[in-house]
Amino acid sequence: MKFTFTEKKMNASEDLRAYAEKKIGKIDKFFKTDSEAYVTFSTERGRFRAEVTIKNNGMFYRVSELTGDMYASIDSAVASIERQIRKNKTRLEKRLRAGAIEREIKPYQVAGDDAGEEEFKVVRNKKFYIAPMSVDEAILQMNLLEHEFFVFRNADEHDEFSVVYRRKNGGYGLITDSKD
Repeated sequence: MKFTFTEKKMNASEDLRAYAEKKIGKIDKFFKTDSEAYVTFSTERGRFRAEVTIKNNGMFYRVSELTGDMYASIDSAVASIERQIRKNKTRLEKRLRAGAIEREIKPYQVAGDDAGEEEFKVVRNKKFYIAPMSVDEAILQMNLLEHEFFVFRNADEHDEFSVVYRRKNGGYGLITDSKD
């Protein structure tokens, strides 16, 4: 497993990094191929947050834990990811994703005069793979990332771009392109 560490508002000791590598490395037993772990250590009002994101074969597993001790935050994060994997084990085994296609997302630019109008400022630009998947796989991936929505290429609808989202009153929604 390849590790990338980030520190926010704190300095992590070598012992803490080694502890995180040892604990998070145990999750690697669930995967057939090598995976990447992104670990962020931060402090918030005297409490310690460990954010762990694991990328494996195009799937992402993310968890963030906040406790009074960084070592406890790491332990809790590892337990949460293991719970996610076990909870969705049958769905993850049935994944039929063949590969991922890289696509660059370009910021939307508005044409027009600037007189008296607020400027649209892109503060972050991300690149990510958008692979064809079923709606069920997209909902699973959204839940694993703990996001409110997820953009994907719908394999059931000729790879058209779609969005699944969590509805406030429960359940999920699906947005697709209407070419009619």
